[in-house]
Amino acid sequence: MSTPRLPTRSPEQHEVLNNATIAPARYICFGAFHLDVKKEELFKDGTRVKLQGKVYQALLALLQKPGEIVTREELRMQLWPSDTHVNYDANVNTTVNKLRQVLGDSPDQPAFVDTIPRKGYSFVGKVRYGDQPFFRTAILSKWFTAAVVVLVIASMLFGAALVLYAHR
Repeated sequence: MSTPRLPTRSPEQHEVLNNATIAPARYICFGAFHLDVKKEELFKDGTRVKLQGKVYQALLALLQKPGEIVTREELRMQLWPSDTHVNYDANVNTTVNKLRQVLGDSPDQPAFVDTIPRKGYSFVGKVRYGDQPFFRTAILSKWFTAAVVVLVIASMLFGAALVLYAHR
């Protein structure tokens, strides 16, 4: 009897499959944060936020199942290969705490990462997906608002100058 061969995947196919399971789109938005899954970059209000590798992987693991429990065992399996010898409990705790720090989140009043006692964690923030970066529109909106304010102030100064000139 022969054992059936499993199909092998190239590294590119593996990456595509992993990214497809992570999110239905390239960009993920939650709160003031915008994640570019392809570039593995996190932005807050358009400014890049540095994430360590394991912290980024933990964020992705939680974003794979928003609103659902991600067990500590699931996090361990996604963050460390089976042949890695580390104190998993302490490292999972440390990684989630670092993620909370980056997100400005609190375990007491979680906006993004909630602890489920003796089970794991859940991403509780509202998540949006898109094919275009969300923060570009936010930046353009801020610039547009600033331009309108500058235009109004300039118009007021010009009007005041005309009034002063007319009285002379």
